[in-house]
Amino acid sequence: MQPRFVARLGVADAVTAANATLGFVAVVAATVDVALAARLVLLGAIADGLDGLLARRYGGTAAGEHLDSLADVASFSVAPAFLVTVIAGDAWGLESTLGGVAVAVSAVFVTAGVVRLGLYTAYDTGNDHTEGVPTTLAATLLAAGVLAGVTDPGVVVGATAALTVLMVSPVTYPDLLPRDALAMGVVQAAAVLVPSVFSRVFPKALLAWALAYLALAPRLYWRPEGKRS
Repeated sequence: MQPRFVARLGVADAVTAANATLGFVAVVAATVDVALAARLVLLGAIADGLDGLLARRYGGTAAGEHLDSLADVASFSVAPAFLVTVIAGDAWGLESTLGGVAVAVSAVFVTAGVVRLGLYTAYDTGNDHTEGVPTTLAATLLAAGVLAGVTDPGVVVGATAALTVLMVSPVTYPDLLPRDALAMGVVQAAAVLVPSVFSRVFPKALLAWALAYLALAPRLYWRPEGKRS
C-alpha cells in the first residue's frame, strides 16, 4: 500500500516539506545554540525560495499552496518566535514580568503569522504583490539580526512586536524579481555557511538588505513578477 502523497505531490512539495522540518529543528536547536537556530531559519528561507522556482520549472500541485503556508508557519512563525523567547528567557528569565511580556509578544507573533499566511493563501496567491510584511521577511530580519550580533532582548522583543503589527497591516509589498530573489538567496546562503567571517559581513549585509526592503519596497520596488509568502 502506497502513501497518499505518491503521485500527488511534486519535487517542489518535497522541498516545502523539508522547510517545515527545518522549522522544527530550528526550535530544538534554539534550546542549545540560538545562532544555529537562526542559521536554520535562514536555510528554511532558502528552501522557501527554491520551492517556488521548482514549482515554476516543473509545475505545481493542488496541495502546493496549502503546504507552503503550513510549512511557513513552522519555519517563519513558530521557529523565530521561539528563538526570541529563548533570548529573552536567558536574559530576563521567563518567570519575570519582562519574560512574560516576551512570551506574550512571541505568541502574538505566531498568531499574526498564521493569520497573514491564511490571508495570503486565500487572496494573494498568483498576484505580484501581497498585503502585510511577508512572514519570510519577518523571520529573516530576526534571524539575520541574531547572526549580526543584535541580541539585546529589549531590541529583539521590540522588533518582534513591530513585525507582528506589520504582518497584518494593509501595507502592500511587491514580490521579488527572480534575479533579486537569487541575489538574496546567495547572501542568505553565505550567512548560513560562514556567518562569522569578516566580522559577520554576510549577516549584516542580509540584515541591511532586509531592512531596506521592509522600509522602501512598498513605494520604490515594483515589478511584474515574483513570489514571496
